[in-house]
Amino acid sequence: MQWVKVLGGLVGASALLGLGIILGHFAIPKGADAPAPGVSVSQDLDLEILESVMKQLDASKIRENLRELSREPHLASSPRDEALAQLLLQRWRDPESGLDAAEAPTYEVLLSFPSREQPNRVAVVGPTGTVLFSCRQSEQNLTGEQGGPDVVPPYAAYAPPGTPQGLLVYANRGTEEDFMELQTQGIRLEGTIALTRYGGTGRGAKAVNAAKHGVAGVLVYTDPADINDGHSSASQTFPNSWRLPPSGVERGSYYEYFGDPLTPYLPANPSSFRLNPDTVPGFPPIPTQPIGFEDAKILLCNLQGTLAPAAWQGALGCDYKLGPGFRPDGDFPADSQVNVSVHNRLELRNSSNVLGIIRGAVEPDRYVLYGNHRDSWVHGAVDPSSGTAVLLELSRVLGTLLKKGTWRPRRSIVFASWGAEEFGLIGSTEFTEEFFSKLQERTVAYINVDISVFANATLRAQGTPPVQSVIFSAAKQIPAPGLDGLSIYDNWIRYFNRSSTAYGLVPSLGSLGAGSDYAPFIHFLGISSMDIAYTYDRSKTSARIYPTYHTAFDTFGYVDKFVDPGFSSHQAVARTAGSVLLRLSDSLFLPLNVSDYGETLRNFLQAAQRDLGVLLEQHSISLGPLVTAVEKFEGAAAALGQRVSALQKDTPDPLQVRMLNDQLMLLERTFLNPRAFPEERYYSHVLWAPRTGSVATFPGLANACSRAMNTSLGSAAWAEVQRQLSILVVALEGAAATLRPVADL
Repeated sequence: MQWVKVLGGLVGASALLGLGIILGHFAIPKGADAPAPGVSVSQDLDLEILESVMKQLDASKIRENLRELSREPHLASSPRDEALAQLLLQRWRDPESGLDAAEAPTYEVLLSFPSREQPNRVAVVGPTGTVLFSCRQSEQNLTGEQGGPDVVPPYAAYAPPGTPQGLLVYANRGTEEDFMELQTQGIRLEGTIALTRYGGTGRGAKAVNAAKHGVAGVLVYTDPADINDGHSSASQTFPNSWRLPPSGVERGSYYEYFGDPLTPYLPANPSSFRLNPDTVPGFPPIPTQPIGFEDAKILLCNLQGTLAPAAWQGALGCDYKLGPGFRPDGDFPADSQVNVSVHNRLELRNSSNVLGIIRGAVEPDRYVLYGNHRDSWVHGAVDPSSGTAVLLELSRVLGTLLKKGTWRPRRSIVFASWGAEEFGLIGSTEFTEEFFSKLQERTVAYINVDISVFANATLRAQGTPPVQSVIFSAAKQIPAPGLDGLSIYDNWIRYFNRSSTAYGLVPSLGSLGAGSDYAPFIHFLGISSMDIAYTYDRSKTSARIYPTYHTAFDTFGYVDKFVDPGFSSHQAVARTAGSVLLRLSDSLFLPLNVSDYGETLRNFLQAAQRDLGVLLEQHSISLGPLVTAVEKFEGAAAALGQRVSALQKDTPDPLQVRMLNDQLMLLERTFLNPRAFPEERYYSHVLWAPRTGSVATFPGLANACSRAMNTSLGSAAWAEVQRQLSILVVALEGAAATLRPVADL
């Protein structure tokens, strides 16, 4: 791939200048890549350049970017998706505001689409086979944008084809516990159709859980209680407010894993080995179809049977009952059934990533990555185009400085527009698979800005502990939109905060799951990562996400009128993410505070001691080695911080700076153990793997204890608890060793 050649070529040329230049990089590369006279290549962050970038980021240009990006639907691999890839290439190759290089590598990946010839259908069928009621096959065309030929009908990607028919049951959110509750109520689930609502568990897990209990098909809808604060009438919803209209249907991938389904751990290149599509793990086992809440109301409000538990009730205006089947005094004969006809098909398609590169002047072999996906389910104005609009504006400002010869970063910057994210983080995962070693060796951090603005109340950031300090530093210097005298940091702390033993009251930094393209970077590669966005005031809404998520109503007009009029929150995100990017690319010492990991480890340890200590003692398992390992890490992190402070007061040797920065960069990698979670694909970070246990502690320990809880002394489950504890101790001791002086073996 060309981006590797562009960066690698510069490193190779620098080798001619000697070992000190390769490692220290305080000499400026010669020849064609040398900066012009007057270019800012200072050894540390140039605050004047930073301030200039902040001022140039233009809300009106972000708005125009979004208008163009969301003008037409751009489903992954569609002609419009590829046209947008060309648009990014054009911008990044612009002679006045472009970057050093731009490429669009392509992968051949397995995607899932509904059949145009046989549309998916959900119907109530009478005893003689007569269709008594059919759910909508498309959303209502409220603004003239929902009825175009490129609007993909609602469907559950990767759900298998089939036409199951059976009595309807209501299964709440489709969790394992929900189906067990139905069985406890004496409901026979074999051969039924389960109506579930979004939330509570992953999309695909609903079908997996249902199939375990013999359910033949699954329907999924969004309840107004979960997304609209209970409002459901046409006058209360889009286009009259930001709320989801009754016909709105959330599309989504129901694939259990991420990455191309046929090439796990391998890039989806033509020569790569591929699994048999008929036996690929992770697809829903039974036909599944999403529907709107106006149709769900007709089905659910006609059910007979036991009244559903209070926690299962919603806002459709009736008492939710469990079924099975319809009540005799309702709209359908009592023995009517629901037919689910799914005709999805799997297709190999070409999907492009677009990469734009700015070569570093001093350390070109150190990469700061900034990315977002490009593809959407329909118009995707919020998801993902709000993030891409910010990406284009930030790269325009930096590209203009670059072309004018007034700035070049210390380290290389790689901008990325990922393909096929909506189908399971495919583009970013294939990229990490193809360049696994190079990225692990050279990547400083990954910045993800997917949905840049959910709403316009406050900043929301997620990330691993070392990035907390650089996000805080950026947020403190940027004014909060519409709030005179308050910084983004000041406003953020009003909405999301926590008490820190080290700093007092600070904004809460969320942890990273697998909801966007940061997942392969943190879980698979162990690269310090973050996700930055603006979001809503949770005291004013209980919506689990912005209401038109993954529907045909997520349009430019929706954003312009309801989400962020004036685009000041988009500008705030651009400034915050841009400041973080420049601090990571230009600072002499990487602004990654490894001591902040100590607070997380201490909290995890205390939770284990408090909630698991007695249980572990009963099985002769001691937390003593873990306590010692945490203490070692805390000591090593504090000592490293002192070394950084001492060097900052001096004129450090380039090699010293390089060695210390490598310790900061590589710390996250020490928490990887690819054999820690053999049941999980790509998850190898022992601190941030999925946690299924109820105790908020180290995930491997929490999960193992949860599984062993009711097993006998000396069982294999308790042996796994001991194994997970050993994995943790080794990882923490390895992390501490990485932070000690390089010469200390």
